[in-house]
Amino acid sequence: MDFKELIKSNQNNVRSIIKLITKETNEDLEQEVYVKVWKNADKYKEQGTLKSWINTIAKNVSKDYLKSAHKRTQDKSVYDDEYLNTIKDKKHTPELTLISSDRQRIITEAVSSLKPKFKEVIMLCEIYGYTYEDAAYKLKCPVGTIKSRLYNAKKELALLLQDLL
Repeated sequence: MDFKELIKSNQNNVRSIIKLITKETNEDLEQEVYVKVWKNADKYKEQGTLKSWINTIAKNVSKDYLKSAHKRTQDKSVYDDEYLNTIKDKKHTPELTLISSDRQRIITEAVSSLKPKFKEVIMLCEIYGYTYEDAAYKLKCPVGTIKSRLYNAKKELALLLQDLL
């Protein structure tokens, strides 16, 4: 089998793995997988199937991508445009916009005042839309810990916000 055939026969699988792990379609990651397959072809051991070896490379490339994405977003503030765009409603009247921006400020301050471990899970799961599994992978802790921290963070936020909103 030549390399083009190898790519063609594994393309859907590699694409699915990348999308499953990163939650996005990313041709650059697909290419990176095939470059690694090409460069490491001599390291392939025929103990397992070629398909499973390529799938493992796709998983590792995807996880590395998530790790690097986490490093890029780790220092993001809740004041980021991305965050503000997720909570901005452009249909408001000026009065409602003023009220809404005041609420945003209050919520942002409340989130910022949380303990770092709670703030992290709120940002990842609620603001950036990560699954529990992805957040657990990024924070290197069990999924149960993510669920517990998220529950406690929401409870603490509710207490902070109950009289303010």
